[in-house]
Amino acid sequence: MAVVFIKGDDETLVAQALQAAVKDLVGDGDRSLMVEEVTEEHYDDGTDLTLAPLITAAQTMPFLTERRVIVGRQLSLFSKAATVLPLIELLAAPPETSDLVLVWEKGGNAGRMPAVPKGLTEALKSAGAEFTDAAPSGRGRKSLLDERLATAAVRFDAGAKSAIIDRIGDDVGRLAAVLDTLTSTFGPDTRLSAEDVSPFLGEASDVPPWELTDAIDDGKISLALEKLQRMTVGGDRHPLQTLATLHGHYQRVLRLDGAGATDEKGAAGVLGMTGSTFPARKALRVSKRLGAKRTAEALHLLAAADLDLRGATALPAETVMTVLVARLARLSR
Repeated sequence: MAVVFIKGDDETLVAQALQAAVKDLVGDGDRSLMVEEVTEEHYDDGTDLTLAPLITAAQTMPFLTERRVIVGRQLSLFSKAATVLPLIELLAAPPETSDLVLVWEKGGNAGRMPAVPKGLTEALKSAGAEFTDAAPSGRGRKSLLDERLATAAVRFDAGAKSAIIDRIGDDVGRLAAVLDTLTSTFGPDTRLSAEDVSPFLGEASDVPPWELTDAIDDGKISLALEKLQRMTVGGDRHPLQTLATLHGHYQRVLRLDGAGATDEKGAAGVLGMTGSTFPARKALRVSKRLGAKRTAEALHLLAAADLDLRGATALPAETVMTVLVARLARLSR
């Protein structure tokens, strides 16, 4: 039996460590058949908290698979030596067909995570457990950040590493989304500089949508990503709202492609605009710059992002929109 013990009070970092541990134990197996997760709600028998559901799950024989992976969450609820005895006994005589992933994290309304009982620590060591401090502090926090940067799919020069460390600080949980975005935008094994990564770390404050489309049309990736960040966080706009803005912008560009409009007035006529024709002039400029092929590519990127935002990918919506905007801006260069 393999035993993994994960400890941490940062929900994001704990979730990342747990995901990695389960993935490693499941391997090529069927997760739906192999993995059973026991949480705080299972421990409550109506009168008290008990580890019985976790012990029962660990001792249950596999069905249609050779092994089971049992995940025990919120184990800090059992911080008193007497309450954790059933788990210590299980570790002393572990079942052959179950692997354990034990997560020492906050449970209930606990303000501060209690220490791991000495008896449990000794039992884990005797069982050959792998210990993971998902949310270390001090130098451990910096070491975790350095390790994740060193093992990322993209590579960083000294300036890029410094920029990320300065901006991320102690919030290492943010790093995974940043690395996913950088990898999706630039591709694996690309060496990045501070100039490359800085736009993906910017702080947010609201801006009008046209500032985003102007930056994209000018091919200014850094500026476009800054505007997107400000719209999403500072303006609290839903990603689908921003996507609708971009879709409307490129629909106007598409309507002008091959329409024969040669000036602002003609473009406004094609688009059915009355009053100010300035938006028509901008759309005509973009249409001429992109041409039919790149306009079609932009619409393809928008369609793919729409599907991703609606569940076609597991990537966070922030990552989907960041990659989309970066790629649209690159088309305009």
